[in-house]
Amino acid sequence: MVMEEVVQDIIIVGAGISGLTTSLGLYRLGIGSLVLESSDTLRTYGFAFALWTNAWNALDAVAVSDILRQNHQHLTRLVSTSVVSGLPTAELSFDGGHEVRRINRKVLIETLSNELPPGTIRYSSKVVHIQDSGFLKLIHLSDGTILKTKVLIGCDGVNSVVAKYLGFSKPSLVGRASIRGYVYCKEGHGFEPKFLQFFGNGVRFGVTPCDDHGVYWFFTYIPSPQEEGIEKDVAKMKQFVLSKLGNVSDEIRAVFEKTDSDKMIWSELKFRHPWELLRGNISKDTVCIAGDALHPMTPDIGQGGCLALEDAVVLARVLGEAFKGESSVCGAHGNGEGQIEEYERIVMGLKKYGKERRWRSVKVVSVAYLVGFVQQSDGVLISFLRDKLVPRFLAAFLLKMSDFDCGKLE
Repeated sequence: MVMEEVVQDIIIVGAGISGLTTSLGLYRLGIGSLVLESSDTLRTYGFAFALWTNAWNALDAVAVSDILRQNHQHLTRLVSTSVVSGLPTAELSFDGGHEVRRINRKVLIETLSNELPPGTIRYSSKVVHIQDSGFLKLIHLSDGTILKTKVLIGCDGVNSVVAKYLGFSKPSLVGRASIRGYVYCKEGHGFEPKFLQFFGNGVRFGVTPCDDHGVYWFFTYIPSPQEEGIEKDVAKMKQFVLSKLGNVSDEIRAVFEKTDSDKMIWSELKFRHPWELLRGNISKDTVCIAGDALHPMTPDIGQGGCLALEDAVVLARVLGEAFKGESSVCGAHGNGEGQIEEYERIVMGLKKYGKERRWRSVKVVSVAYLVGFVQQSDGVLISFLRDKLVPRFLAAFLLKMSDFDCGKLE
């Protein structure tokens, strides 16, 4: 027998970066939400990722930035190096108001979770079906439970159930793969606070310190039949990466050599075509998507997590405006006029969110794809341009994409 659940104002699917930040933004505005997480614990895997200036603006808005700044180094510059010549091809300073840090994903997720009131996250809650019911949405879980909500937000990643409900197709494969790793150096790693990236011979990789002891690295490549199946054999995966490093220093090579087998992850790179973002329903009545559910992208400009944080602040702000007013206290069982007014405010708020995020998403997804294409292409002309002319242009693009402020919550 399925018990009748109380109506939730807002249900968020997915306790990742966008889901937890959206819930926290709403909480800062005095609005409660329920976050559904399919796993039985908080998902803290993934090692690390870059947070640029636009992400720190969002973290400032939800008041957790200072906690994270204490434990992660402020990177001072980006240095691009050719693995063919071994020589630097571009160097870009992060001075002038730019803030870039490599963040431990576990620390970020736990920080966001700890700021939420107890009971906000409901674990082992996998969404399998979404159903309309008047002004409400019925959320069917895999265990047979049916939840009711006024607003449904999909922050459930690249395989989003909510995105599918809105009519989006599955993200497309890029034709490249990524291997990521993390090394903990008990005595300290000795690296300066720089973002080091290397490219050439059809691969691109980077090494960046997170704090005094942790170093994160990534490696992207175009798979060939010869590498088929290496994702299932970590020893082969590691050997493949080492064989492709080219002309790098012993210090850089040692980072990859010291990486333990349980500190490496392989994944295929996916993205959402910009034209689908242009014409798709980012929101539909009281349902919307955010984060990777909305704009999965290649990692070439380090903006995936940053955009998810931007989404969360904008979404919390428009919903905060929508839930203002006396009619919101009528709830799902209040008078009909109050319900209609609240419903219309929510619909308009989510449309505003979709309009605000559409072009931003299209722009960043497109730039990320093009940057990745140029940096990993092996054509003679592109290789020449990349090595001689493009590095400074591409490096500047990283700062240009991060020069964005999603605004405050109020």
